[in-house]
Amino acid sequence: MFTLKLDPAAFGAATLDLQDRGVQQAAAYALTDTAQDVLDHVQARMDVVFDKPTRFTKNAFMVWRAKPGDLEASVIERPSVGRRHYLKLQETGGARGQTGLEKLLDSRLAYAGALRSVIPASGAKLNAYGNWQVGERNQALSAVQAQRDATANTTEAARKRNRKRAGFFVPRAGSKLSPGIWKRDGRGSLTKVVHFTALAPHYDRRLGFFDGAEEVRAARLPVHLKRTLAKAVERAARAGG
Repeated sequence: MFTLKLDPAAFGAATLDLQDRGVQQAAAYALTDTAQDVLDHVQARMDVVFDKPTRFTKNAFMVWRAKPGDLEASVIERPSVGRRHYLKLQETGGARGQTGLEKLLDSRLAYAGALRSVIPASGAKLNAYGNWQVGERNQALSAVQAQRDATANTTEAARKRNRKRAGFFVPRAGSKLSPGIWKRDGRGSLTKVVHFTALAPHYDRRLGFFDGAEEVRAARLPVHLKRTLAKAVERAARAGG
């Protein structure tokens, strides 16, 4: 979390010519606008550090607005961001916990080896963000009988009706094929779409969410205060006239 504050007493003493409420409101607006600048800075850093960050990633933070009676604005995690959100590891480093997909495969898949994490292989179809395409992922889960809803799994009758369609499978124990999910096309050619590994991915500290945030605050808060106070003076003048 990154917090911006103003001392109401010191700030009010410097602006005695304005109504107190107008001063506090101007300060609240300026703090909130500066916090938004800090958030924009954090999201811009994500574009540099990450390869095609998703909307979910970039929206992990939000601005907590300042109020006239509470001159403090913050850039904080959204309430929907869980305790184990992967961005926390990008900030502090460490081993990543299992994703929902990894937990599903680990619990449902008939696989004798240790399955700690899954990584898309070169044969996987990827979306615009470099993640495994949902359509192919669901087809693969159905084929290897790992869907959360068992009725969505591919039946033997369905396989026989669609022999020419691509199928997905996990190699049996002792197979020369490496652990993971493989795809067999209608001609019998094999392509690996997902790797299985017994190791947990480990991240180095790489993002530094608020690196440079203090510089943004120092540069932008005076600009916003000048603007919001000018508007407060204008409103006070109109009310007095």
